[in-house]
Amino acid sequence: MDRNILITGGAGFVGSNLAISFSQKPGIKVAALDNLKRRGSELNLPRLKRNGVAFIHGDIRNPEDLELDFTPDVIIECSAEPSVLAGYNSSPSYLLNTNLCASINCLEAARKWRADFIFLSTSRVYPIEKLNFLKFTENCTRFELNRNQTFRGASGNGISHEFSLEGHRSLYGMTKLCSEHLFEEYHAMYGLRGVVNRCGVIAGPWQMGKIDQGVFVHWVGSHYFKKDLSYFGYGGTGKQVRDLLHIDDLFTLIEWQVENLDKVNGKVFNIGGGKNVSLSLHETTSLCNEITGNKVNIKEQMKEREADVRIYMSDTCHAYNIMGWKPRKNAPEILKDIFEWIKGNEADVRGVLFS
Repeated sequence: MDRNILITGGAGFVGSNLAISFSQKPGIKVAALDNLKRRGSELNLPRLKRNGVAFIHGDIRNPEDLELDFTPDVIIECSAEPSVLAGYNSSPSYLLNTNLCASINCLEAARKWRADFIFLSTSRVYPIEKLNFLKFTENCTRFELNRNQTFRGASGNGISHEFSLEGHRSLYGMTKLCSEHLFEEYHAMYGLRGVVNRCGVIAGPWQMGKIDQGVFVHWVGSHYFKKDLSYFGYGGTGKQVRDLLHIDDLFTLIEWQVENLDKVNGKVFNIGGGKNVSLSLHETTSLCNEITGNKVNIKEQMKEREADVRIYMSDTCHAYNIMGWKPRKNAPEILKDIFEWIKGNEADVRGVLFS
């Protein structure tokens, strides 16, 4: 079926990779809209052009920037201020305007166009205190979730979409959760078709990773360029754990949702690498040593960072049961892909990754 797809945040890491992957599919025309605020997004413009993706320089905070010359059949909402630390030591205005107010503009555009709506939310919608209250054990390289947990939706496999939403989660997480609730209302009131994906850590080539967003790219890049690192909190040993998902595996999921939206319409999924594709920082360091051939100085910082959690892994059983989807790329493959991308684009990315 022929489709017009609009991807907001389309020059960012997730948006640009999804746009290019969709552009390779017969019958699909893709437009990427982005305000180019995040440094490094300008590096994706030649990639988009080479792959026939139309670029629109616009800002979803401005409703008039969504008055386009074509009518999308699908909106994939990737735009965001992505840092969980946003607003802690600065004004939250950009965060609130981009992640919440602008989502209203995107929902309104979808309602007007009768377009399907794929919303990329975040695992950060789950409350920090409850996540840090989960039962765990400690081994030589990581913290492990216990099989039996007090809270519904938590297990040794990670966090499912049924986990409690009661409690504070950071303004970043709250803006995303509010946007989810807004989608739910548009779905009920206007029949807007769509799906919510609560993504864990997404990683891969062309991610301009920082310590607060894109930690695995930051870790590989720090080893490649021989930059010092720190283990923050939880004993300063680097045993905190995250799952990670290759951007190509995310595309496979979203492509399926676009083509089979009736089967997932109105649903919420936790999306990530899960327990089988997860790493502690300690384990990530060992892999980076092996992949890059470099070792770096790592400081032990006892104090936890704001909004940090000891362990987060996505329980993706719901996604597998309904869509038959599961990640294909393992953690070493993801880190190797990042390494090869940095190696091949060293001059361009050095200043972005460590500005």
